Amino acid sequence: MTKATAMTELLEPNHERVLIVDFGSQVTQLIARRLRENGVYCEIHPFDKIEEMLDVFAPKAVILSGGPASAHEDESPKVTPRVFELGVPVLGICYGEMHMCAKLGGAVESGHHREFGRAEILIERESPLLDGLGGVGAKETVWMSHGDKITAIPQGFHVVAASEGSPFAVIADEGRRFYGIQFHPEVAHTPRGALILRNFTHKIAGLKGDWTMKAFRQEMVERIREQVGEGKVICGLSGGVDSSVAAVLIHEAIGDQLTCVFVDTGLLRHNEAEQVVTMFRDHYNIPLIHVDAGEQFLGELAGVTDPETKRKTIGRLFVEVFDREAAKIEGAAFLAQGTLYPDVIESVSARGGPSAVIKSHHNVGGLPDYMKLKLVEPLRELFKDEVRALGVELGLPPAFVGRHPFPGPGLAIRIPGEITPEAVAVLQQADAIYLDEIRKAGLYDSIWQAFAVLLPVKTVGVMGDARTYENVCALRAVTSTDGMTADFFEFPWDVLARAATRIINEVRGVNRVVYDVTSKPPGTIEWE
Repeated sequence: MTKATAMTELLEPNHERVLIVDFGSQVTQLIARRLRENGVYCEIHPFDKIEEMLDVFAPKAVILSGGPASAHEDESPKVTPRVFELGVPVLGICYGEMHMCAKLGGAVESGHHREFGRAEILIERESPLLDGLGGVGAKETVWMSHGDKITAIPQGFHVVAASEGSPFAVIADEGRRFYGIQFHPEVAHTPRGALILRNFTHKIAGLKGDWTMKAFRQEMVERIREQVGEGKVICGLSGGVDSSVAAVLIHEAIGDQLTCVFVDTGLLRHNEAEQVVTMFRDHYNIPLIHVDAGEQFLGELAGVTDPETKRKTIGRLFVEVFDREAAKIEGAAFLAQGTLYPDVIESVSARGGPSAVIKSHHNVGGLPDYMKLKLVEPLRELFKDEVRALGVELGLPPAFVGRHPFPGPGLAIRIPGEITPEAVAVLQQADAIYLDEIRKAGLYDSIWQAFAVLLPVKTVGVMGDARTYENVCALRAVTSTDGMTADFFEFPWDVLARAATRIINEVRGVNRVVYDVTSKPPGTIEWE
C-alpha cells in the first residue's frame, strides 16, 4: 500500500471527498482546514502522487493549491491531465490557476508586475463562485502572492473579476465547472475567502457537508475494534490534548485492552503530572502506568544548551523509557499515537518528498525499527481544531480540551541555555502565575498560545533595600487562527502589570519581566 492511498483506505466510502493537489504552498493546509470547517472531508496529496490514487479516492471536486514555481517553465510541477477529465469541478488557486491556464491552452509569463499583499478585486461578471460578495461592480479585499502573470486564458473561460495587477484575478468556465483565482482565499487576510471556498464546495460541487465529529467518533470506534480485535494496545500518554483524546477514544472502543504509559519528563507545566494521573486513572478509570523519569531527563540534559540537541535527547529518552515500560505489558501488539493530519501531510510533502528529517517530538517521530508494535493512529485524519471538537464530543472537560498548545519537549525549549532543576522550578512558577492572571481576566480563550520563557540573561536590580542579580522572564501571547501565522496579543496593561508584579514578588530567581511583541509570519517558529 502506497502512502498516497494509505489515508484513503481508512475513510468510510459514504463521505463526500475533495482532493487538494499540493504544489508546495506553505499555506496548502489552510485550504483543507477551511473546507473541514464547512463539514467537507478533504485530503491533501502531492502533485506527483495523484495518478496512483485518483480511482481509489474518487473525488467529488478537486482544488489545485498555490506553489513557489513558475507555471510556464518546463520543469514546473504538473498534475496528471486526468484531473481535468473527471467531470468534477476544479478550482485553481494562485499557481493552481496558472497551471490550469498553461495546461488548457492559455499563457503564463514571468517578468511582469508582481503582486504581494493586500489587493482589491473588482467583480465584473456574475458567478456562483462569488455569490454573496456584492455582485457586479462590488470590490473585495484579497491577499495576493505571485510573481508571474496570466496573459491569456484558455478557450471557454471568461473573466469574473480583476485587480489592478491581475486582469484575470478570477476566471471561470461555467460549462465544465473549472475556476481559477489568483489570490489566496484560504488565508485570514482574505476576509471572505472561506465563503468563496464554501461556494465552490456547496453551490458548484453540490456537496452537503457531512463531515461531523459525531459521525467520525462512531466510525472510528468501529475501525479501532476491527483493527485491534482481541489485542492489547499501549498508548504513549504525554498529557497533551492529542494523546489524551486518542486515549479516551481508544478506551471507548476496546476498554481495558488499552494501557496508557505516562512518561513524566519533569519538564511539564506546574502540577500537570498530578492532573493527568487524576483525570485518566481516577475519572476515566483507564489503566495507567505513571513513570516519574524527571531525574533521568534532567540528568542527561545537564550542560546541554543547543536547542536541537535538547529535542533529540528528550525524544531518545522518551522512547527508551517508554520501551522499557511497554516490555513489561504482556501481550501488547499495538502502539497508539496522537499523530495528526498535518504530520501525515508533512511526511509526503510536495516540498521535498518523504521527510528526511526525523522529528524529535515524541508523538510524531515514529517507531524505532526494533519495536515490532503495530500502529493505531485514530486522529491521523484530523486537524488540531477537529481534535478539540472530538474531545468535547467524547466528554473531556472543556478547560482541558481548550488548553493552549504545549511543545513535545516541554519546558526544555522555553529555557534557552542550560536546563537545571532550579530553572525548571522557576519557569513552572512564573508560567503558572502568568496563565492564572490571564484566566482571571477572562482572556484565556481569546489567546491561541501564552507562555513564559526563562531567558539566559541576568540583570542587576534593587528590591527593597537589597541589590539583586537575577533572571529575566519573558512573557509571550499570540493570536492565531491556524497556528501557521500569529500576531502578538494586545494585552490590557493592567493584566500584564498584575502578572509581572506577582512573578517578581512570588518567584525567587526573577527580578525583571518583559513582554514579547514579535509577530510570527509564515515559516518562523516560536521561542527555541
